[in-house]
Amino acid sequence: MGRTFINERLARLGHSEIRAMTQACAKAGGLNLAQGVCDTPVPSVVVEAAEQAMRSGNNVYSRFDGLADLREAIAEKLVRDNRVQADPESGITVSAGATGAFHSACLALFNPGDEVIVFEPYYQYHVSALLAVEAVPVIVSMHPPQWTFSIEEVERAVTPRTRAILVNSPGNPSGKVFDRRELEAVAALARQHDLLVLTDEIYEYFLYDGASHVSMAAFPGMADRTITIGGYSKTFSVTGWRIGYAVAAPEWSKAIGAMNDLLYVCAPTPLQVGVAAGIRTLPASFYTALAKEYQGKRDRFCTALNQAGLTPSIPKGSYYVLADASRIHGRNGKDRALHVLEKVGVAGVPGEAFFSGSMGSRFIRFSYAKTDADIDDACRRLSKLA
Repeated sequence: MGRTFINERLARLGHSEIRAMTQACAKAGGLNLAQGVCDTPVPSVVVEAAEQAMRSGNNVYSRFDGLADLREAIAEKLVRDNRVQADPESGITVSAGATGAFHSACLALFNPGDEVIVFEPYYQYHVSALLAVEAVPVIVSMHPPQWTFSIEEVERAVTPRTRAILVNSPGNPSGKVFDRRELEAVAALARQHDLLVLTDEIYEYFLYDGASHVSMAAFPGMADRTITIGGYSKTFSVTGWRIGYAVAAPEWSKAIGAMNDLLYVCAPTPLQVGVAAGIRTLPASFYTALAKEYQGKRDRFCTALNQAGLTPSIPKGSYYVLADASRIHGRNGKDRALHVLEKVGVAGVPGEAFFSGSMGSRFIRFSYAKTDADIDDACRRLSKLA
């Protein structure tokens, strides 16, 4: 054919290094720590409820914004765990994963040229979704090892074109958990400049060393200007189910729901039933045990990284860690990640996927959302780098 039919936006997005390293790992027969797939067991109540829904014929479309039972369960959970009030009828949209909620929100709320302040290191998907709708990510750097930032730098990034600030806490890839003081400063800035805040809280239950998760929408004056993105793909180890949600004021929620409907009509109905059962049934001790389990995985894996000469920035949340691999010879992070894969068969993601500048070349991101056997295997493999 003489003409090209590829949208020019695609060239701006680039390719996913997570997918690229996952493919390279499969080809090499290695251990994949590049993608946070959650290889841990699914709570039985979640599986059983979804199976019962399928067997009883609950397999047709749900409403575009999700089953009433799931929306109501999410609303109850928001009050209990986040101190956030949301109307399940007009303020919650169930989506195909948190990524679906984020993309629907970007489509609904941003016009070409709108600026969104993004903290770096960032999740590559967030930036790609913004670019796909022709919004402009404006980067504010955080600094290792604690991934601190200056609120003055955030304020300097605000222009007449700024529409929102994006907060990802607990964070991917850094594991940073924004503390109350940092969130209050961002909230004050949003109120001062009449900005939205998009907050991705998908890892809210993965917290370590006494860290606490605080939801932006719980601050005074923030419920009506915060779009909270969440989900249970990680918490219940059902990443393939694609069940997420967006919480927003009715005006924004209506727009997000319209885009959600346009993109894929609804999230999978019987899987919504399973997630609702998990939210309603699993006790607080489940979430405490989950955090304890993953802190143990983090500790073992970060010890192995240190012993291998890959210095980790110890995460306070999520299940990713950025390791400084600058001792490994290479032109960039991709060279270093491929070196680790080729030498010991452990796949991570080059740091450039999470940074706009050269700092990313030092880092490799690893996921420790794996079985204990896989974590032990990864530690043994990494010991060969020491």
